Amino acid sequence: MHIPDLHSFLKTELHPLKEVTYPAKTILLEEEKISDKMFLVKNGALRVFFYQDGKELTLDFITENQAVSSFDSFLNGIPSDFVIETLESTTVYELHTDTFHTLMENQEFQHTFHPLFYKRFSEINKRLISFIKDSPQQRYEQLLKNRPELLLRFPQHYIASYLGITSVSLSRIRNRR
Repeated sequence: MHIPDLHSFLKTELHPLKEVTYPAKTILLEEEKISDKMFLVKNGALRVFFYQDGKELTLDFITENQAVSSFDSFLNGIPSDFVIETLESTTVYELHTDTFHTLMENQEFQHTFHPLFYKRFSEINKRLISFIKDSPQQRYEQLLKNRPELLLRFPQHYIASYLGITSVSLSRIRNRR
C-alpha cells in the first residue's frame, strides 16, 4: 500500500502515531501471534514470509512509503499466518488497532485510506493470478518491470523465494537474459 497521502494525513491529524526505528533482522510480527499494529514504512525494508517444511517462503517486500500488517489478524483479532521482519534498519510509524478503528470513523481518513487498501488488495490479487498462470520466467520479467530495485536491494535467495523458485532456477533465468 503506497502511503504518501496517508503519511501527510497522519502527521497533521494524529499525535498518538509512534515513530520507531528497528535494527535489521527484527521480528515485528510472529506467525500465529495476533497483530495489533500496522506498520507504515518511513525508510528501510521489511519482508513478509512464512515457514513451510522448514523453509522460509517470501510473500512480499515492503519498502518506503508502503504499509503492512497481517490485515486479517489486525482487523479480526485472529492469529497471523506469516512473519514480518526488518531486512535493514527500518523506521516505521506504528498504527495500533484501537487508533485505526477510531480513525475509521473519520471521513477524511476513510477517503485517504480506502483507495490505498483497495490498491493493496488489487496488487495481492494480481500476484496470486501470476502464480497460477505465469511461468517463473514471466514472474521474473514482471519483477524486473514493476519493482527492479528489489533485485539490487535484497539477497538472491529472498528474491528466488518471492518468485516461488530456487536460487539455482533464478540464476538460470538471469543467465538466459
